Amino acid sequence: MEITLYNRTNTDVSGYEPYFEKIADSAKKILSLKEDYLLSVTFVRSRTIHTINRDYRNIDRPTDVITFAAMDDADVFFEEEEKDLGDIFINIDYAKRQAKEYGHSYDREICFLFTHGLLHCLGYDHMNEKDEKVMFDLQKKILDPIVARK
Repeated sequence: MEITLYNRTNTDVSGYEPYFEKIADSAKKILSLKEDYLLSVTFVRSRTIHTINRDYRNIDRPTDVITFAAMDDADVFFEEEEKDLGDIFINIDYAKRQAKEYGHSYDREICFLFTHGLLHCLGYDHMNEKDEKVMFDLQKKILDPIVARK
């Protein structure tokens, strides 16, 4: 999987690329994905994700992660050779707060948010109890061997 990172914060996030590649490789094996995909990840702060959430989802508050899955938009046409999964926006402010709240490392939280967003881009969701169980079980199976819960 080709992952492009964008950093719209003043925090160094360069160390996450190897983690994200391992997570993507794990997801590819566990989900038996045959294709090589493209994915972009943008690190943002609360103010930016609040604007995105308000403008694109009509929810007037910040959140931890937002995913725009390319396959969700039926109006988008991709050439046969293009395999763009979409875009993930990770809020580093929420990641810091949630890591503390959940009692695990900041690295774990960033990687969790990436894994969560990746699964959304692959078509998984948690709108009902059954789908939530499937998605959350996959998150654990993909992420736990790579970044411990500590």
